[in-house]
Amino acid sequence: METNEVVGEVSLCKVCGERTEREIDFPIMDGKGGTRKMKVHCMCRCERERKEAEDRRLAYEEEQRQIDNLKQLSLIDAKSRNVRFSTYQVNEENAKVFGIAKRYVENFPEMYSQNQGMLFWGDVGTGKSYTAAAIANELMERLHPVIMTSFVKLLQDMQGFDNDDGAYMNRLNRAKLLIIDDLGAERGTDFALEKVYDIIDSRYRSGKPAIFTTNLTMGQMKECTDIRYNRIYDRIFEMCYPVKFSGLSWRKREAAGRYASMKKILEG
Repeated sequence: METNEVVGEVSLCKVCGERTEREIDFPIMDGKGGTRKMKVHCMCRCERERKEAEDRRLAYEEEQRQIDNLKQLSLIDAKSRNVRFSTYQVNEENAKVFGIAKRYVENFPEMYSQNQGMLFWGDVGTGKSYTAAAIANELMERLHPVIMTSFVKLLQDMQGFDNDDGAYMNRLNRAKLLIIDDLGAERGTDFALEKVYDIIDSRYRSGKPAIFTTNLTMGQMKECTDIRYNRIYDRIFEMCYPVKFSGLSWRKREAAGRYASMKKILEG
């Protein structure tokens, strides 16, 4: 479809009415410095808008590719890959930790610059891992590289990493945020505890933040008399702001809901 029309000697867009050509002075290569006027195409408003829309589309597709790549490298498990703040079931018991998690993401550039991490602690099933996964996914949506894994998996992986712990830790420390789930679930052997400390200390020395989750209580960590554990906990407390998760576990809450539903159906 023809979109231009000529008015006098001026070419205009039929849709927006703006010029589609302009004259510029081209040098004449005759050694005398002369010029001649030539008409060249210029974008009217319609063309600019089409180009801007195409640029936005390409930028969006590139951003989505980057996000997909980050998710593939994040080590996050499949069941946690789609967790978002928008899917978070907020109630009286978790409203505070939900707010903390959102503010951490919103202020991540400052958290990152200050090497500020968090320690999620509390009973089993109170939403620590879910909240950590939500933070990971929200940050990856903003193109921040995040790795989320567990100490159990880290120890398994390190055994097959050509015995080069430094190279493996450097790989972990390339992420802007390292999230390690379930501190305390790893076997308490001297070897395992040494590796756990090395991972945490390496992260501390990298100057980048980390988030840890644990079912241990604050008392168990602060009052521990075993020096092997003490230095692990001390390093974590240096890096992390402690956040307590409390309330009924989600599994117990769901079981109670199912019981009430079945009771109503079966007993009337």
